[in-house]
Amino acid sequence: MTMQKNNSADNPVFHLKNGMRSIKYKPVDYQQMHALTEAKKLAAASTELKIRKAVQTSKVSKEQTLLHQHKQVWWQAHQRLNEIRAKMESEIKSFLHEENLGNEYLSDLRNFEQELSEQWCMYLKNVIDPIQQLREDLKYRQHHSPQHSHSHTEFNSVKVLEEVDFVKKQLKAVFEGLSLEQQKFENDLSDYSIKILDHYSEERSNLLSELPTELEALECPYPDLKSSIFKEFSNFTEKYQKKLHEFDLQLEDIYRNFQLSEEDHWIYQSVLDQYSGDLCGRRTLYLDMLQRYFPHKSRHALVEHEKCCHQYRLSREQRRILISNWNKSRRDFIQKAVLTLAEACATYEMENAWAKDRKKQQKLCADLKAKVLQWRAQQEEVAKLEMEISARRREKEEEKEKLWKRKELLQREEKKKKIRKYWAKKEQNWQEMEMRDLRRLEELKKLMAEQSAKDRERHPTSLSLDFLVDLFPKPLFPPTAGS
Repeated sequence: MTMQKNNSADNPVFHLKNGMRSIKYKPVDYQQMHALTEAKKLAAASTELKIRKAVQTSKVSKEQTLLHQHKQVWWQAHQRLNEIRAKMESEIKSFLHEENLGNEYLSDLRNFEQELSEQWCMYLKNVIDPIQQLREDLKYRQHHSPQHSHSHTEFNSVKVLEEVDFVKKQLKAVFEGLSLEQQKFENDLSDYSIKILDHYSEERSNLLSELPTELEALECPYPDLKSSIFKEFSNFTEKYQKKLHEFDLQLEDIYRNFQLSEEDHWIYQSVLDQYSGDLCGRRTLYLDMLQRYFPHKSRHALVEHEKCCHQYRLSREQRRILISNWNKSRRDFIQKAVLTLAEACATYEMENAWAKDRKKQQKLCADLKAKVLQWRAQQEEVAKLEMEISARRREKEEEKEKLWKRKELLQREEKKKKIRKYWAKKEQNWQEMEMRDLRRLEELKKLMAEQSAKDRERHPTSLSLDFLVDLFPKPLFPPTAGS
């Protein structure tokens, strides 16, 4: 009974029958509600604007911090390069102007320096000075020319513009010629440096692979021993040459995978050189600077190029270590071979002195050969261990890379599963809320239809509920908790 009473009291028809002075409800102040809504909207917009300003301020602050750090690094590099330049120019000048050296090459260099100085003076006279003079003339005309008629002023403007265009064309032609000459010099220097490096590398490789003159000059009473030493030298030289060739192929393969061109890689390396290894946040700084230098390249491409450069430097270091070990092994081999040949000579003298003691001489020869074989076995073992260590290091690096990629894929899959699960749950909640609202709507419609039928049966002459709905399209009363 209590529930029925409450339901009847909350019904809009019941409120209408009781009249406007009923204490069961309060009239709605729509203007106040609209004002509150607008105030909430303005507060939300103000908060959103503050958040956007804070985010923008944070971005600007971060950008300014990075630019400040870049400025400090590049200013230090600028000072260092200026000091180096001044020192080199001073050394070159003192070297060229030494009177006690009557070298023809130095004389040619001094003549070339004088020629460059004359060309620079001519360039200043023919290019820079006319520009400065034209600039001063334009400033004078702008500030001191009298006020003439419009046609006369327009004529002067056209004439001045023609002079400026003529000077621009001349400067453009001069700069194009200088650019071509600069490009030619850079290409020549690059070709010369490549030839010098190739020649130096080839000469060094040939020097290491050539038969030592120390061994050729030594005399050995045992031809077989000397030939076995030469053969052993050729064997371990071939092994080092094979490893060196493998490193060269590996370097070529890595170089082909570079993400940047040769000129861009030079810029990349120059940028990296400006940031010292002990600098805090070095990688963040130089990657930010590289993205400024190469806006057309993505961060992923720069990181991939960084990995390739790291592999290239690692392979170059391994190649350098290989050549160093080769040189060391060569010196050790020569030293041991000289000692072996000296012992062989001493043994031969002992054989001549002790002709009657043949067995002892044979034993000494066997010992000498055993030393050579033992040394060869040791060299083979050392080479094998070096190859195994290098292979294990490469496998370790590859395994680390595979594990990192696999971990990243697993993390992505896990995030995708969580997102799918979250959206499925949200979809289910939405469907449940929609079904609940539909059921409640049907119940309310059914209840209102029944109440309307009852009202028609009780009061045929009274107003129908449909007429009241048409008369008051907006709700007259605030919704209660039971509606």
